[in-house]
Amino acid sequence: MFESARLKLTLFYLAALLAFSLVLTFGLRAFVQAEFNRANDAQRGAVQQLGQQYWTKRSFQGNDMPPPAQNFARLQDEQAADTQTRLTREFVLLNLLVFVIGAFVSYWYAGRTLKPIQDAHEQQKRFTSDASHELRTPLASMRLENEIFLRQKAFSDQEVRDQISSNLEEVSRLERLTTSLLDLSRYETAKLKFRKLQAQDIAAEAMANAAKAPAATGIKFINSAAKATVLGDKDSLTQLINILLDNAVKYGPQDGIVEVAGVVHGGEYTLAVRDHGKGITEADLPRVFERMYRGDKARSNSVPGHGIGLSLAQQIAAANNATLTAANHPKGGAVFSLTLPKA
Repeated sequence: MFESARLKLTLFYLAALLAFSLVLTFGLRAFVQAEFNRANDAQRGAVQQLGQQYWTKRSFQGNDMPPPAQNFARLQDEQAADTQTRLTREFVLLNLLVFVIGAFVSYWYAGRTLKPIQDAHEQQKRFTSDASHELRTPLASMRLENEIFLRQKAFSDQEVRDQISSNLEEVSRLERLTTSLLDLSRYETAKLKFRKLQAQDIAAEAMANAAKAPAATGIKFINSAAKATVLGDKDSLTQLINILLDNAVKYGPQDGIVEVAGVVHGGEYTLAVRDHGKGITEADLPRVFERMYRGDKARSNSVPGHGIGLSLAQQIAAANNATLTAANHPKGGAVFSLTLPKA
């Protein structure tokens, strides 16, 4: 599909280039011809005047020789015809050269133009495939459990309760996944209303929410965010920091430390969330914000989640005119830095 589109785009670029080249060629050809004719006529007029003077002087001596202007005009016409032929040939060769070079340049530029679209298409295909897999997994699990449960001839009230509880866990998993997918779609086109916010208050609120999660039991949160006023949407920024804190809790050590630091530099404010885990591998670092991407498979399989959180966090950052980056701390652990504009 993209190869066909690339060829069509190449032909379009080449047609536009040739049209411009032909217009320029004919325009230049007409200009050169006009200047050439003007110079030719000027030279012919000067020679004709000299010839007439010469002929008048010789005619008093009874000489009937033709004026030199006639011979010069004939020679001048021959040279003009030869010059026009060579000029036409050179213009044709120039357009052929433009066609050959333009074909290669157009093909290259068409590929470059379609590259972001092709990458987005491939990413969308992977996202659709991964999302379908994530949706099918809990559904298949519930179906299998229910089928096995219904094959029993008799079951106790406790077994029924356990089965319902298991189904509710899978339903909760599906609910979290669909909510994340809806948030991703919403923030892609969201027009947020920015207000002046206190960055340290947003960080404190997000940390308080993160500390309430069962997975955060035993985790020590350290907040050293400097005071600053930033522009953004409070609810979405709180959600973003919650995602980063949740990620730090998941991939940091149990009973470990999660640090939040904020510094002011110029007209911006950077809030960094750091865990003390193993960090992100160099191979995974460029892809951590891709949808449904979960690096370090051996570790991610034991960590709950769908690989949407960081992608959603980056989408929220973009909606707030902010940037979100990932890196490894020199002393260990991963660091996610959110850079916001100051008010």
